[in-house]
Amino acid sequence: MTRAILNRLVQAALVAFMVGLICFVMTRSLPGDLAYRIAAGRYGYDVVDSAAAAKVAAELDLAKPAILALFDWMGDLLRFDLGTSLVTGKPVIEEIAMQLGHTIELALAAIVLSLFIGPPLGILAGLRPGGVLDRTLMIVSTALRALPQFVVGLILIIVFGLTLNLLPAAGHTHGAHLVLPALTLALGLAAVSNRVARDAMVAVSRSPYYAFGRTKGLSEWQVFSRHGLRNVAVPIVTYLGVQFVYLVEGVVVVETLFAWPGIGHALVHAIFGRDVPMIQGTALVMGLMFVALNALVDLFCHGIDPRRRSA
Repeated sequence: MTRAILNRLVQAALVAFMVGLICFVMTRSLPGDLAYRIAAGRYGYDVVDSAAAAKVAAELDLAKPAILALFDWMGDLLRFDLGTSLVTGKPVIEEIAMQLGHTIELALAAIVLSLFIGPPLGILAGLRPGGVLDRTLMIVSTALRALPQFVVGLILIIVFGLTLNLLPAAGHTHGAHLVLPALTLALGLAAVSNRVARDAMVAVSRSPYYAFGRTKGLSEWQVFSRHGLRNVAVPIVTYLGVQFVYLVEGVVVVETLFAWPGIGHALVHAIFGRDVPMIQGTALVMGLMFVALNALVDLFCHGIDPRRRSA
């Protein structure tokens, strides 16, 4: 376990370096005047002019060579300082702290919803492979994975927000606003986790130890709860770790679509405003979230799989 934790720490350091470098290079390579975009982010596109852009360029020393600006950011990062937003003038860490809680709330809600939707249906389908439920889930899962997240979100908005008028389409004032964005992410996660659960259940139900449980006279529920559930859970949890990539990517699209004030929404606005420190900071936090979530998955699998502990 110590080696695994050290490996994750090294991975986090590499993520921090690569994310900062790539974001800096890509942002500086975007077309358009950097000072003008920052000034537009501060004062608005309707009132910004060349004088305002020149004032911003002089204030922020944008004429400084790019490599020196990158080294300055790396130096701040070593001191655990993400810098200052070029648009708002506030510390990036404060900006992220306000938005990260909303993103974590959305991500956790999506994960919980996906666990209630995907694995139970997959296990039921795996108990009767080739049945009606199994074939139906295959079709639905394929369709959900083929559709981009913004299309799934728009469909949910049209059906539940506009047609049925059951849920708010966007915003963040009460709990009902969380349902549609969380469901959009959860459906994408469940589309894969149900197939993983189905395949795992088929493999477990055909294993010798599962058959031995039946020969002992145990009921189907007793065989499943004692010999099947934990063995089915391991591949599901492991694959959910891989699916966290989908979750981190989806947060950017879904938060923008539903006007959810999270870190993905902030990243999009930072890109439009060429707010380089904010882009680097938000991308860095999202990358470290991915590393941390995968570390938690490893620890959880270590806890539920006795073979890993004995190894």
